[in-house]
Amino acid sequence: MSEEIRTLFQSTFGKSISISEEASEFLYKKFKPKEYAAREMIVESGGYARYFYFVLSGVQAIYLLNEKGEKVIFGFSFKGSPSGAFDSFIRQEPSNFFLEALTPSKMIGITKPDFDELFNHFPEFYRWRAHFMEDILLGRISREVELSTYSAKKRFDAFVKRCPPELLDIPQKYLASYLNMTPETFSRLRALRD
Repeated sequence: MSEEIRTLFQSTFGKSISISEEASEFLYKKFKPKEYAAREMIVESGGYARYFYFVLSGVQAIYLLNEKGEKVIFGFSFKGSPSGAFDSFIRQEPSNFFLEALTPSKMIGITKPDFDELFNHFPEFYRWRAHFMEDILLGRISREVELSTYSAKKRFDAFVKRCPPELLDIPQKYLASYLNMTPETFSRLRALRD
């Protein structure tokens, strides 16, 4: 396994737990490389999420379609972050979401049986899982506050401040949807920053 993947595992899991040599070998064995082309659908609504991913490169979006058939973006994944249609992966039921590679993407993925086996063999990973779930919950609460109480400009500024540079290179319609504003408003606010 490459040094990049070793570093990813250490930065992801090492914040919460000490990873034994045996656990490291399990991770390296069970996470498989996956590649997706730009605009390739990774999971479709109604389909099943087969993998829990970590992103090595690229940007993916998770979204639903509204009544007009427009994409409503709920989040992005990018280098170093987890990715997947977690509703389907966890419950092993059809996903409510679409997961799409917006740019060419290299990822590593683990299947649900192997994911469950990780926790059965190495219970210390439950501590990482608790921190992971806390981060998702707190991030979701923060996003709801922003969407409900911030002006479009303040939402835009907060997003730009925390987002990785590669997100600013994807089509602005995705970013506008994520920020709950029109592409025209997003474009105007972006022009003010440049």
